[in-house]
Amino acid sequence: MLDADFFRRWMTAAAAAVDREAERLTALDSAIGDADHGSNLQRGFAAVTAVLEKDAPQTPGAVLTLAGRQLISTVGGASGPLYGTLLRRTGKALGEAAEVDEEQFAVALRTGVDAVMALGGAAPGDKTMVDALVPAVDALGEGFGAARTAAEQGAEATVPLQARKGRASYLGERSIGHQDPGATSSALLIAALVEADDE
Repeated sequence: MLDADFFRRWMTAAAAAVDREAERLTALDSAIGDADHGSNLQRGFAAVTAVLEKDAPQTPGAVLTLAGRQLISTVGGASGPLYGTLLRRTGKALGEAAEVDEEQFAVALRTGVDAVMALGGAAPGDKTMVDALVPAVDALGEGFGAARTAAEQGAEATVPLQARKGRASYLGERSIGHQDPGATSSALLIAALVEADDE
C-alpha cells in the first residue's frame, strides 16, 4: 500500500531528478522552446519539497494536491499549470484515503493525465509531455518499472515528431529532430516513482 510518506518520497525524488537534469532540460528547451524548462521546474520542485516539509499532509491525496498547488504558484510558463494540474487532479481523485494501492493510484493518475490533455489540448503524437505520460499510465498496471520504461521510450519517440502544440509548434518542421523537454521531464517524474518505492 502507498501512504503519504511514499508520495512525499516521490516528490523529493522528482525534485532531485529535476535538479540533476536541469541543464539537460534547459538545453532541450533552448532548441525548441524558451530555454527555461529546467530552471522553472527546479524552482517549482524545490518549493514543493519545502512546503511538504513544513505542512506534512497526512494523506496521499493531500500530498499531491498541495504539491500541485505549489507548482502552479511558483512555476512560470506552461509547465507550472500543466504539472500542477497533473498532481492536483491525481490528488483529488485519490480522495481522503490514508493509503491507496497501486491500482487506485493508476486510476487517479489517468484522471490527472486526462486533465492535462484537456487543459493543453494535446494528444499523443503532438510532441508534448503527454507522449511520456500516456504510455506510462498505460503500463502502470505492470508496476513502476514498466511505467518508467514506457515513459522514457515515449520521450525518446518525440525526437522525429513535428510539434503540434505549445511553443515548439511555432517552429513547424524545425521542431523535428529534437526531444521534447516536457516529455523528458515527465519521464523523470515517472522514474522517481521507482526511487520512492525502493526507499
